[in-house]
Amino acid sequence: MAVPLCHVDDIPEGSARGFTLQGTRLFAARNHSKIFIYLNRCPHLGIALDWEPDSFLDPEGLYIRCANHGAFFEIDTGNCIQGPCVGDALWSVDYRIMNGMLMIDEAELPESPRPA
Repeated sequence: MAVPLCHVDDIPEGSARGFTLQGTRLFAARNHSKIFIYLNRCPHLGIALDWEPDSFLDPEGLYIRCANHGAFFEIDTGNCIQGPCVGDALWSVDYRIMNGMLMIDEAELPESPRPA
């Protein structure tokens, strides 16, 4: 069953916002008018990317940043381009837009991988 995450207008250009859905932490970021949704989990240590709520992007709003060790990820691919997890990527989450709402199918929601 698809559930609403938020309205597309709740995520302005160059910003990101965190959510918890079915016990899974997610965040959505907007770049070049497109929205990308990822698990809120750094591939390096398996911890949340943000220390402060909704603080996922660098000050310029160009990259996703892990607040714990400074890794940087491309917004549109989730690929790590700087830091200890270079070559890894964030886990993306599929969505659809219905009546302006970001909808996620709970059955397709990936389980957050556990740290090794």
